[in-house]
Amino acid sequence: MINYTKISVIGLALSLSTLVTYGQDNLVNSLKNNQSENSKASFKFTDVINLANTPVQNQGSSGTCWSYSTNSFLESEMIKAGKQPVQLSQIFSARNAYVEKGINYVRMHGAVSLGDGGALHDVINMYRKYGAVPQEVYTGLNYGTKINKTAELGDIEKGVLEAVVKNANGELTPNWLKAYTGVIDAYLGAVPENFTYKGKKYTPKTFANEVVGINPDNYVELSSFNDHPFYSKFTLLVPDNWSFDQVYNVKVNEITDIIDNALKNGYTVAWATDVSEKSFSYKNGVAFVPQTPYTEMTAKEKADMFNGPQAEMEITQENRQAAFDNYQTTDDHGMHIVGLAKDQNGKEYYIVKNSWGVTNDYKGYLYVTKNYVKYKTTAFLLNKAGIPSAIAKKLGL
Repeated sequence: MINYTKISVIGLALSLSTLVTYGQDNLVNSLKNNQSENSKASFKFTDVINLANTPVQNQGSSGTCWSYSTNSFLESEMIKAGKQPVQLSQIFSARNAYVEKGINYVRMHGAVSLGDGGALHDVINMYRKYGAVPQEVYTGLNYGTKINKTAELGDIEKGVLEAVVKNANGELTPNWLKAYTGVIDAYLGAVPENFTYKGKKYTPKTFANEVVGINPDNYVELSSFNDHPFYSKFTLLVPDNWSFDQVYNVKVNEITDIIDNALKNGYTVAWATDVSEKSFSYKNGVAFVPQTPYTEMTAKEKADMFNGPQAEMEITQENRQAAFDNYQTTDDHGMHIVGLAKDQNGKEYYIVKNSWGVTNDYKGYLYVTKNYVKYKTTAFLLNKAGIPSAIAKKLGL
């Protein structure tokens, strides 16, 4: 049984495309200079909203943040529904997405992204098609490792699929998918057709229906870009949207309006964002948008970036769009927004649960300003019941 508590205010998978290229270890290493020894003493955070969530996990050396963050979100959805949460298998969701991604890769003749990376909606889509299992039933640790380590698997997956797309026989054999799936299962383990949990026998589908009990139709994904009509759906053009899912388009200020409303009504939010900014510190657990661009800062300003609250740049629809268009905002990482806090000056920050273990200043959590969320969000997913009624009506929900 999972013990869950509301997180202490004192004390976001890596998915998306950065991890495909670099791996989590290298991304974390690239962020190691974004920190200060005096940061924690310089901030005084006070809890405003702090929603119950399950313990922080560690995705290891894998690009599965999208699965860790969204499964964490589903666990909080269980809590919201009054259920005892189950620590869900993130690798079960990822394994099924790898299979579907391989099918898509072959259909597209290789002209689509591959690798560990994914999107928040992938977990919902895999839940709908395959169900869910507890982490204890399917860990994905099938050859002696204690944490995920998927680089070799990714290389072999790519080699198999490239051979299939090359199509040396002149037509595809009926066995290519079986061979591809066999590679995945050799590394992660075969998915059990049925299993026993708390003395009762389930399949992944019956476990999802009877124990997890969420309705995948209740969840929507949104973003904000001014090159598409607002309050309509569009295909989010980021590399890890391999399934070409569509998201709802809202205005930039409505990103935080929606998140605020969700939190106030007890709903957490799965969040996809860019963490490559110099103003994102995993170690110090703080992210903001500096008023002065990093390249124009003095040495002292750079050294003081995480030493207490800082002035921020105003975020508009235009500068948000420009950052996305010129690749300053990319789909780097997925995390889980679980609450709201204020610093000593009254500025509000979202409390964000990450999946890199508990090694930072706040035991795996971060405090992220609303401006950072407005500026750097690539997508966010939530229960549609958390959307303000006026905005839901405009979206036709």
